[in-house]
Amino acid sequence: MYDQDEISRAVRSESDEVDVLIAKVREANEQLQELRSALISAAVTGKIDVREAVPR
Repeated sequence: MYDQDEISRAVRSESDEVDVLIAKVREANEQLQELRSALISAAVTGKIDVREAVPR
């Protein structure tokens, strides 16, 4: 039983770490989506000039 308890704790610990990483990735993804929307809005409204950014 001791081995099973030890394995169970180790798996739970690793699972907790994975959950934290998943939360961080989701948060980063949300921030990137917000930045993308802001960039598109700025380009459409003419607040930034993107004509030079497009390869010809």
